[in-house]
Amino acid sequence: MARQMTFGLIVGNRGFFPSHLAATGRTEMVAAIEKQGHKVIVTSPEQTAFGAVETYEEAKTCAALFKRHAAEIDGIIITLPNFGEERGLADAIRLADLRVPVLIQATPDDAGKMSIAFRRDSFCGKMSICNNLRQYGVKYSLTTLHTEAPSSPEFERDLASFAATCRIVRGFRNLRIGAIGARPAAFNTVRYSEKLLENSGITVDTLDLSEVFGRIARLPDSDAAVQEKLNAIKSYLPLNNTPEAALIKMSKLGVVIDGWMKSNDLDVTSVQCWTSMEEFFGVVPCTVMSMMSEKLLPSACEVDTMGTVSMHALALASETPSALLDWNNNYGGNPDKAVCFHCSNLPKHFFREGAVKMDFQQIIAGTVGKEQTFGTLDGKVKAGAMTFARFSTDDFTGTIRGYVGEGRFTDDALETFGGAGVVEIPNMQKLLRYICENGFEHHVAANFSHCAGAVEEAAKNYLGWPISRHS
Repeated sequence: MARQMTFGLIVGNRGFFPSHLAATGRTEMVAAIEKQGHKVIVTSPEQTAFGAVETYEEAKTCAALFKRHAAEIDGIIITLPNFGEERGLADAIRLADLRVPVLIQATPDDAGKMSIAFRRDSFCGKMSICNNLRQYGVKYSLTTLHTEAPSSPEFERDLASFAATCRIVRGFRNLRIGAIGARPAAFNTVRYSEKLLENSGITVDTLDLSEVFGRIARLPDSDAAVQEKLNAIKSYLPLNNTPEAALIKMSKLGVVIDGWMKSNDLDVTSVQCWTSMEEFFGVVPCTVMSMMSEKLLPSACEVDTMGTVSMHALALASETPSALLDWNNNYGGNPDKAVCFHCSNLPKHFFREGAVKMDFQQIIAGTVGKEQTFGTLDGKVKAGAMTFARFSTDDFTGTIRGYVGEGRFTDDALETFGGAGVVEIPNMQKLLRYICENGFEHHVAANFSHCAGAVEEAAKNYLGWPISRHS
């Protein structure tokens, strides 16, 4: 379910420009924001002249209003229906001290209405407020075009992208990640720094697999929570003759993880799988993880915690489920196509209608036996828009860095096992070279959306993480 966003709106005005433009501009912007289902917090005409902000006193009034709604406000929008008083606008943001993303919009002039009665000069005023915000140390975002009317299609798209950026920034504030189990010895590639995450306000809580298995052992099959989870699994996807004993094990695993996340106020998870889960417990965790990701609670395998971070960014931006995939195979001789694969814990959202079922994990089964590996999701990934992203902690530079880009999942034929799909990405050889030259992991987060701009803006501008946008 989409989260209703709340925006603080600051309407610019400068007295020697037509003030009626501030009044109509306020009305137009409120309508544009509410059209997308968002809530607006803005000073009324009774609180400030025309409901705008010009003077320092009006800036204080606006800031006080924003502070009263600080817990609600996801971002601030500055609208310039005329030049605007840049000091008053900047002061309002400084005094409110919300530290949320800020979008600056300027309404275009009409070339046929350039007399003093209708001239806006917001084209120029936008540069002044940007200059002041930079002086004040306030980070801000810009619309695609320098001037855009609130009712324009361009602003409609920019507002949707800004909302996605705000969701990411809020979603990463005090984010709490659960890391279940140790990193498998053969997966050096998913090493990460908890300290760099903590420095960005992201906390990692750990739980040893021995504790997971111990808590499971104390759960009777008849436990109400276990039976509820069992029914949820059975209704989630076709079981394909999976043994009841394996389903009970999955249910208990899900109950233990759910309880641990709730008691520790955790948002997302990464889970050890290969091959301790199968050898010493007797199922793969894929279905349980898929169900969490489907509910926008991303879960990444092999304790790839930065993979979880990447999945979470995309899920916040698009408000749809994300998956963690391998950049896995070339697809024939097409340099812009590849096979993305996992074995798999993809959310059900990723599969073609009626083309997914529960199965055993064919790769691990060769080591521990088929009967120990039930619970994977097997099916073909559907066609559609794709955004991919990867964040990593870089101990050598002391930062979190990443890359993001867009492409599409295709409907090309592919006969294999697990969860697999063909992707097409423009200039993919350039992307693959970038991944290899910069030492990124073979895991990548993917989402059925085009939201790379919002992810890039959130990471680079507000989280302070270097990120490369593939093109």
